Amino acid sequence: MVASFVILHAFPPLTRARLLKRYKRFLADVVLLDGPRAGEEVTIHCPNPGAMTGLAEPDWEILLAPGKGKLPYSWEITCLPDGSFAGINTGHPNRIAEAAISAGLIPELGGYTSLRREVRYGVNSRIDLLAEAPDRPPCYIEVKNVHLMRQTGLAEFPDCVTARGAKHLFELAAQVRAGARAAMLYILQRDDCDRFALADDIDPGYAQAFRDARAAGVEAFAYACEVSPEGVKLKAKVQMLNAVQEV
Repeated sequence: MVASFVILHAFPPLTRARLLKRYKRFLADVVLLDGPRAGEEVTIHCPNPGAMTGLAEPDWEILLAPGKGKLPYSWEITCLPDGSFAGINTGHPNRIAEAAISAGLIPELGGYTSLRREVRYGVNSRIDLLAEAPDRPPCYIEVKNVHLMRQTGLAEFPDCVTARGAKHLFELAAQVRAGARAAMLYILQRDDCDRFALADDIDPGYAQAFRDARAAGVEAFAYACEVSPEGVKLKAKVQMLNAVQEV
């Protein structure tokens, strides 16, 4: 169990909206519920290329951050029927992971003196985080965003086929064989899950690549977050089910 009393990713003031529909992966139409534009229908940016199963239901309330491009808002949070929140922005987990590791909140990845982001390695790849220290081999850390839940309390990854994700697993296994350390870090942007599993039925190729990488010595950890309109905190390490036992 890990408790974080610091916000690892803070949100700007968010605007409530009612979702009408999500389409073309990166777009959604909503009705604004706050401010002088309340009642207005607008098109917003959806920063998530995945299936978003169970997180993009019409008429659900969602929370929006100010947009950074041509669109006025960007979708950040889905308000779930049970009153909890799910973060949907796939760009945040890398920053959350970096802040959590730096703060010592993920002890399995502690003890390094530097963390670098987006470092080139392997065959035309970039590692999300490279942890280094003078007295130990480097650790290649691949971070994945998780928000799919089809069974109560069970988070799953991926929510769609990801050939790129399988490629990363092959690359990590190669780093272990070369003498480095490598780890998969799954960040659950929702706090209503206490278990994690691979979605074999959605992408059996990824599941097999994961198991091959684990057999090669790649480590794997899953951490749930507490998501609120104020920001994201690390909540707890969660159990991994249909995977090789943790190293």
